[in-house]
Amino acid sequence: METRELRYFVAVAEELHFGRAAQRLGIAQPPLSRAISRLERRLGATLLDRTSRAVHLTEAGAVLLREARAALDAVEAAERRTRRAAQAGTGTAGVVLATKAGAAGELLAKLLDAYAAEPGAVPVDVLLCGVGEQERLLRDGRADVALLHRPFDSIAGFDAEELRTESQVLILPAGHPLTRRPHVRMDEATGIPGLPLPRWRGRDGTYPDGPGPEVRDHAQLLQLVALGRAAAVLPESCRSQLHDDLATVPVLDAPTVTTVIAWPPHSRSRGVAGLVRTATRL
Repeated sequence: METRELRYFVAVAEELHFGRAAQRLGIAQPPLSRAISRLERRLGATLLDRTSRAVHLTEAGAVLLREARAALDAVEAAERRTRRAAQAGTGTAGVVLATKAGAAGELLAKLLDAYAAEPGAVPVDVLLCGVGEQERLLRDGRADVALLHRPFDSIAGFDAEELRTESQVLILPAGHPLTRRPHVRMDEATGIPGLPLPRWRGRDGTYPDGPGPEVRDHAQLLQLVALGRAAAVLPESCRSQLHDDLATVPVLDAPTVTTVIAWPPHSRSRGVAGLVRTATRL
């Protein structure tokens, strides 16, 4: 299969409409339809069920969509990393570190300071991103290394080192009656009248159904909590970022959160290796 064919198929599979997919790709619809038909004949599988009113993915099509996205990400990652290496010189390229905005701030600051003091340290560009985006940035080559948080982020396909594991706390507006409690449980945290938990955007770019507000990052979430529009369950290290208008209560049965530093297994970057060594030492 050619990358062009994969891009064509991904566009149709995501749009579920040949006209919109053709417009997105900047081509006419007839050659797009012919390209998808040729791909189906070559694979010996129906990828899309077409009717006069709708287009639906078949089971085989769903598999190809997942695999095609991964393949295209890998091609883009190879292009980006090759260009960076060529521009900066072999072994001396800077490192791009992706991390979720508002998460692991204290740890990140210590890591950057400690690494900068190491002999042979290279420049580190910090790429702050939304929830769950650092994993995608690492996979498609826009980042060389990332701070991920299990169980929320997947480290499948990456090499990784665990840095720390911590409990979670419930964040409430200061003065809320629950803040006088020594601890709460998850069923209590999820059922506070008038303070629903937020809805984070998923890997597919959509928000799950529910009563909570849609949030993009921690700064937006903390403002909503302070305004009395939501509650939140976050790792206890977030306490260092909170103002006086917010309070926390430990959540006894919330899953622990493990921060890891992750990188592609084929990486040969000296900068990544040095950053990982510094992180595990800290």
